Amino acid sequence: MLIKSPPSWAISESDVTPESVYLNRRKFMAGTVAATAAMAMPVLGRASEGRTASQPLNYAKAAEYSTEEELTPYKAVTSYNNFYEFGTSKEDPARYAGGMSVDPWSVIVEGECEKAGTYALEDLLSPRQYQERIYRLRCVEAWSMVIPWVGVPLADVIARLKPRSKAKYVYFETLHDPEQMRGQRSLFSVIDWPYREGLRMDEAMNELAFLAIGLYGKTLPNQNGAPIRLVVPWKYGFKSIKSIVRIRFVEERPKTSWEMIAPEEYGFFANVNPEVDHPRWSQKRERRLPSGLLSPNWIKTVKFNGYGEQVAGLYKGMDLARHY
Repeated sequence: MLIKSPPSWAISESDVTPESVYLNRRKFMAGTVAATAAMAMPVLGRASEGRTASQPLNYAKAAEYSTEEELTPYKAVTSYNNFYEFGTSKEDPARYAGGMSVDPWSVIVEGECEKAGTYALEDLLSPRQYQERIYRLRCVEAWSMVIPWVGVPLADVIARLKPRSKAKYVYFETLHDPEQMRGQRSLFSVIDWPYREGLRMDEAMNELAFLAIGLYGKTLPNQNGAPIRLVVPWKYGFKSIKSIVRIRFVEERPKTSWEMIAPEEYGFFANVNPEVDHPRWSQKRERRLPSGLLSPNWIKTVKFNGYGEQVAGLYKGMDLARHY
């Protein structure tokens, strides 16, 4: 039996603070709402969760994938999001995502693999036991959260789909349904829908890459990417594509949405890197939410979001300022 030693950033399960403690924290309401989105404090209106309510999940806690940092309150995680399919404001996903139907849900698998086909979500993930993993999430806009996700390792799903040797990359696609997703029918949208993302095969097979179907022990709210999303914690948040409907194994590197919109600002790799600033702001620090103008809660950004031990080897010899 293989016994896996916990990584350097792991803590014991008993040290994780329960959700209830954070939901009652009054300090989250402190501060003043900023005038600009980059400095805005989350507005905690009533979140629309799509399904009647998020449903409890059966899962095992993976204590080796945790962090000693405080969890971001559930209300903040579900009320402050980038999900442009529903609008460009951080509050738009919680406000409008409830209209999206996520049950039933299927994912098309295609390209260079032996097990191509259309899979019901349950079949795609079966028979894997769900895990809870607590990961840091760092947005390219220089704010961050700490979230307890529930799901399965991406590597396990890929292994069952049996990619061929030609498969060098994994491509992901978000649902395209303008009737349900008001942002997709906006005349002001800069995104060529559907939203697209991709990983190099060795990145997708890394132990940290995760397919999440829940957070805080319950099914994902629509605004957080229900019913299935990618989580790659060493990369900026836009790589963690939401509401996945297509997985394609390809030989050539796929073009991703933000790379197509502004390639000088958003690269394919998008690794968290304080040594490489965004052209319009520094990446050397981040606002850990909850925060506000009076309590911005700035912390230093760590390369690979603190997961260098697990992922630095993937980029050995690469110029990360060039391959950003």
